Amino acid sequence: MPVKKAPEKNLPVQIGDMALYRIPSNLHYSPDGKRLAFDVKRMDMEKNEYHTDVWIAENGSARRVTWSGDASVVLWDDNGGLILRRTSPDAAPGVTALFRLPMEGGEAQPFMTLPFAMENMEKLSDGYAASGTIRAEDPDAYLDPDEKRKEKAEKQKEEADYRVADEVPYWFNGAGYTNGLRTALFHVREKDGKAVCRRLTAPNFSVDSFRADGDRVFYAGAARQKKRSLYNRLYVWNTSNGKSEALWRKDGYSFGSIFVTDGRPYVFASDMKAFGVNQTPDIFAAEKDSLKKVFTPPVSLYSSVLGDTAEGGGGDWAGEGEYLTLATVEAHNAVFALKPGSDGRLSCRTLWEKEGMACTMTACRDKIALVFQGWDHVAEVFEMSRDGSGMTQVTHLNEDALKGRYIAAPQPLDYTSCGLKLRGWVLLPRDYSPKKKYPAVLDVHGGPRCAYGETFFHEMQVWASRGYFVFFTNIKGSDGRGDAFADIRGDYGGTDFRNLMDFTDAVLKAYPAIDPARLCETGGSYGGFMTNWIIGHTDRFRCAASQRSISNWVSMSFISDIGGFFGPDQCMTAGLFGDADTQKLWEHSPLKYAKYAKTPTLFIHSEEDYRCPLPEGMQMMQALVQNGTEARMVVFKGENHELSRSGKPKHRMRRLEEITAWFDKHTGA
Repeated sequence: MPVKKAPEKNLPVQIGDMALYRIPSNLHYSPDGKRLAFDVKRMDMEKNEYHTDVWIAENGSARRVTWSGDASVVLWDDNGGLILRRTSPDAAPGVTALFRLPMEGGEAQPFMTLPFAMENMEKLSDGYAASGTIRAEDPDAYLDPDEKRKEKAEKQKEEADYRVADEVPYWFNGAGYTNGLRTALFHVREKDGKAVCRRLTAPNFSVDSFRADGDRVFYAGAARQKKRSLYNRLYVWNTSNGKSEALWRKDGYSFGSIFVTDGRPYVFASDMKAFGVNQTPDIFAAEKDSLKKVFTPPVSLYSSVLGDTAEGGGGDWAGEGEYLTLATVEAHNAVFALKPGSDGRLSCRTLWEKEGMACTMTACRDKIALVFQGWDHVAEVFEMSRDGSGMTQVTHLNEDALKGRYIAAPQPLDYTSCGLKLRGWVLLPRDYSPKKKYPAVLDVHGGPRCAYGETFFHEMQVWASRGYFVFFTNIKGSDGRGDAFADIRGDYGGTDFRNLMDFTDAVLKAYPAIDPARLCETGGSYGGFMTNWIIGHTDRFRCAASQRSISNWVSMSFISDIGGFFGPDQCMTAGLFGDADTQKLWEHSPLKYAKYAKTPTLFIHSEEDYRCPLPEGMQMMQALVQNGTEARMVVFKGENHELSRSGKPKHRMRRLEEITAWFDKHTGA
């Protein structure tokens, strides 16, 4: 008989493997904690789109519960039914169809249709609180009868070829043109299968966050004028009298997430004075005309660890007298528990932490659930006890996709640069032999306030499978080590650039099998800025790929959806006008140094990227061509800043094919 051999884990990770991944997100426990509902997104390559299914985990195993049409979890109702949002190509514009899926079996049944595009929804004692999009000039369109709604829809079609802008920002990445649009807060009740809705906020008011608690809704927001302010205010609406009351009506804070524990509201808020717009918010206990600081987080209370095969980044839960939240610590994630003490301040303890990436989290009375991704696997759902022990894998959505594949383990590499102790990682190429010479890729993360960690990264694994070393690091400006470390305002292209070059030197010293004449470099967003900066300040890379980049802080500040405040803040100018401000913005602009660039560079950009708009890539590409440097630009129609993570399936593959082919061409790989 022939001897059976165990399958070798040496098959390459291919670009097209991303079509096999199933990505879970949007976790929701039932009121009794016995069931966990979540979404699973998958690619449809034939239609070049995504589909989302709803799954239920129960007693340690998971099953799919929706089969027709796209569905997503909204919330559980008090009777144990699951409220879903469903979409279809023939759905009426500007409405949200909700369905109820009974757990005793059967298909999802129509629940009610909201007469507005819903963003979020939470349970109240007498209905629901929901946020949704309105037009400031027609705030009560949600009350229109069907005929009037159709008439307005036809009118909008006639105006589809025209864009009118009279405020800033007039567009927003991922949302398109937002001029005149506001996010309103609604009180929603269901009566005889129909939604009875009441708008709670003024026509020009836009809600930034809200949290429902019994008969109250706490919300943060501000009236939008022609120029959006960084500051907002804090309010509460009560079902008993139907009125809103201001809890904090002064400027000076940017209010973010809200949570309630033991009936007391808490809010994340930043005055942005010490570290600018990226400053970590403190937590305040809120009462009428009173804000008491009760906790100063040492790190970001969300997940900023990066990956290209995961959804989410947030996740929190309040109950049982405490507040649970994700946190980013160094290069991994943790779950923190915050609990009020006798002095009113919040104490913090770490319930769980692990190398890797926690994409989203929720909890119930006795369990914590999270979507977790380690270096050797794509995102899966895990559960554990409320004390953080007994972590157990619930789903096995992606095991077949990676079966037999070579997954390069991240090799830690510590180094010192500019007096800072830093860490990076190196992926070894498939079939690595120290006797051979290999090309290598330096991959720079975006943000800059994000972090790399020991987590599966599809594009990096593709390159490692193709015979490249891949190396990446968390430089000054990265998240996970507090505000002071993350602060590079006024130093873009300074310490961060030197950190990257010192890291490259350290990698070459530690791995002599890397051919220093065949180094490639790439990065997106802030990483795209840094790519543009690198090619103007060194010729050590054989080629580069600049993605969704910034090349000119002057132009970016006047066209980006966040440019009006982000450019001056990050370059530490007094504003956007005057020779001194312009000079400082220009000093930190890669375009100023483009005449020195000799590195062949590929530019990847999206037509609808309003965060780092298309002209940023165009300027740098044209400068290189004018200077006689090899350049190529690929522009993706209909895509935005999130191309690499949530762009259309074929576009994501084409992006990675373009970058990989560029590296192969210039390294001979």
